[in-house]
Amino acid sequence: MSGKHIELFLVDGEPGGITTAEVAGWTGHVLVGPRSNLGELIRRPESSRNGAYLLLGEDSEAIENTVCYIGRTENFAERFRVHDAKKEFWDRAVIISAKDDSFNEGHWGYLEARLIEMARVAERASLPNVQTPKIRKLSEAQASDMEAFISQLKTVLPVLNVNVLKSRKAPVVEVVPKDEDSPTFTLVQSKLGVNAKAQVAGGEFTMLEGSTVVGEWLGRATAESTRRAYASYRARHEKLVADGSIVIDGKVGHLTRDIVFTSPSTAGAIALGRSCNGRTSWLWNGGTYAQWEERGVDSE
Repeated sequence: MSGKHIELFLVDGEPGGITTAEVAGWTGHVLVGPRSNLGELIRRPESSRNGAYLLLGEDSEAIENTVCYIGRTENFAERFRVHDAKKEFWDRAVIISAKDDSFNEGHWGYLEARLIEMARVAERASLPNVQTPKIRKLSEAQASDMEAFISQLKTVLPVLNVNVLKSRKAPVVEVVPKDEDSPTFTLVQSKLGVNAKAQVAGGEFTMLEGSTVVGEWLGRATAESTRRAYASYRARHEKLVADGSIVIDGKVGHLTRDIVFTSPSTAGAIALGRSCNGRTSWLWNGGTYAQWEERGVDSE
């Protein structure tokens, strides 16, 4: 595996503030900033370039609690003034441009369409975009250039904690690689009808589409700390049912998409309807998830 040198610059010296990201040899430039710093953001020269952008916000009713609007413009500074007045949901903006401003409107139209396509496939956020633009027709060479640009962008954005494009599925144009060294883990509980499968993809624990989980949360708790954890699990399960990610059939539920979890234990809890030590409950033919996770670690 080859490394990647990504240069981040905290403009105001504070994590979570205005940040730029570049990759050596890449023509792209990413500028990220909170809405609270909008004035400073739109005064930067990058905001007057052609490009594409993402507006991100939190919403408890949205997929993965995230809303993401994707667009393109010839002048972000002017466009943001419109969004500031008409779109209330967003609290963070991501501006994607080219350092030499070499791309034309067709390139950015292509990128906008591809970003929306990839975000819909990833299902990591709700998209308020009313229309899905068609992918612009570029020459074979231009399309290749843009796909190379997108490949770099997909590496840079997660470093900035923007995960709306991360996916195991392949959109129409490209194939998204997965972690080849990750086996398929299983979690089976016959009495509950649970037969779940998962893989580590892009460093994230992902329960796979088609897995069978409990139809409703079963756990009960007495201790206050445990009750809070159980309430969080129950809410997550109910939300996945509400947004169609889990479809109920009798006493069990079926995953209609890949779902990313913060840990194997959280995934196991959603699958079983009760607390779960995911590191020992998820199995593969070489042992437990914990044993796979510790592969290559020499014992003393």
